[in-house]
Amino acid sequence: MACTKVFVADAHSTDGTPAIARSFDNCLNIEVIPGGLPSVGRNAGAKLATSRYVLFIDADIELHDPTLLRRAMATMTRRNLQCLTTNIWCSNGNLRDHMLYLGSDAVQYFASWTKPFATGMFMLFEKTKFDALGGFNEKALYAEDYLLSKQVSPRRFGIVRGSVSTTNRRFQKMGHLKIVRMFLKTALNTWNENYFLRDHEYWKEA
Repeated sequence: MACTKVFVADAHSTDGTPAIARSFDNCLNIEVIPGGLPSVGRNAGAKLATSRYVLFIDADIELHDPTLLRRAMATMTRRNLQCLTTNIWCSNGNLRDHMLYLGSDAVQYFASWTKPFATGMFMLFEKTKFDALGGFNEKALYAEDYLLSKQVSPRRFGIVRGSVSTTNRRFQKMGHLKIVRMFLKTALNTWNENYFLRDHEYWKEA
């Protein structure tokens, strides 16, 4: 059985990410590639991928459920989907953090019926569809994952049961209110692509 290829896009990290990633060479087929903004690193990895599907996850995501990837792949093939995501949980969060992620998961579920979207925290894409859409918009300085996934038809989009875990670092650095405001502005500007090409200092603060 061929080993799954893992590309780690490193954007000049200072915490030893390349060395840490390569320390798993004995059990994973890992290649560290140059990164940049998330869209740049993700596109670079996808360009090298030769598999039918590509999975994008953020650096601070943890996959605690050992069945999630298997179930996600089974759902993609069974339903002939082009994009699939899952719920997000905040492992080290407080009540406010949990409530915001639960709210985000709920919005994602209801939006999937008309205008689906997935975040880069966990985004499984059919490679041919990803390439046809041109990948992530590298000019986008904010919500490049939203811009890409909302182009998928609701009939070809899915949300697999379960969740991946992330930290609450964005809430700690940016504040809950600012995150909520940015989320609402994203929804209000869904048809205004120029909004996403402007610098909202999201990556600077996050």
